[in-house]
Amino acid sequence: MSHQRNPRAQLTPAMHHVLDRMARGRQLPLHALTPQQARQVYEIGSGMLDIPGHKLARVQELQIAVRDGQSIAARLYAPAQQALPVLLYFHGGGFTIGSVATHDALCRHLSHLAHCAVLSVDYRLAPEHKFPTAANDAWDALQWLVAQAGGLGLDGTRLAVGGDSAGGTLAIVCALQARDAGLPLALQLLFYPGCAAHQDTPSHKTYAHGFVLEEPQITYFFNHYVNTPADRDDWRFAPLNAADVDGVAPAWMGLAECDPLVDEGVLYADRLRAAGVPVELEIYRGVVHEFIKMGRAIPEALQAHADAARALKHAFQTA
Repeated sequence: MSHQRNPRAQLTPAMHHVLDRMARGRQLPLHALTPQQARQVYEIGSGMLDIPGHKLARVQELQIAVRDGQSIAARLYAPAQQALPVLLYFHGGGFTIGSVATHDALCRHLSHLAHCAVLSVDYRLAPEHKFPTAANDAWDALQWLVAQAGGLGLDGTRLAVGGDSAGGTLAIVCALQARDAGLPLALQLLFYPGCAAHQDTPSHKTYAHGFVLEEPQITYFFNHYVNTPADRDDWRFAPLNAADVDGVAPAWMGLAECDPLVDEGVLYADRLRAAGVPVELEIYRGVVHEFIKMGRAIPEALQAHADAARALKHAFQTA
């Protein structure tokens, strides 16, 4: 993608306004906080620009058993009590912050719009749980869902994986493992996923500062998550390093134009297309990373929700 010399000129007026308000708020940057403090700040701020949570017929707290004998929390959303197809959703937050709670409104809205169930997973976070715990938890959650769907009154034959940012990375990793395990998925639903081993694309330089997700923050998150720099080259951290992507589930990808991660998202979409995987790629102009959780202020957020839901509906109808 081409990046302008004055990248702020690309922003929509509404996006400009949000960034100016954030700058005036002058909070300490997340990377100046402990991970525990950063989680609290993100949790408090997560509802500020987000739409109100949609009321649904079914919202259920669940526990998922994972491989090391622990269990992780998850929340099931469904707009009706019938056996609906399911989107397994992983929240963003650099593997360090974020939770089912911070992404509650988004998951409710996707469930409502796509008329499907959404299972949102509280995978374990770094630095308490380093790489590859999040990836293992994500795959364990998918296997658990396959086994438990019937008992939960869901349609376990029609499943999709999805996520935003680091959660998008986890969804991609699950899709690759599902392919290897012979588990058919209807779709991978990816909002600005992390795909690359290093922050070395042009968009990382262009949007390094002043566009919500800042370079020091990315480094802070990843340094908490990886054990050694070598972990960054593992395909479970950087899906662009996967040996091949042939035969993986179709993808819908929604990227933000003014986002450090936009170039790696495009590269991954290109990689999928080159392998013959159907890809629908939307680049939302003039918005930044995290925009899908700004539906009160940013109309592109609601557009992205609608586009994603349409893709989900279509994938489940044809699965």
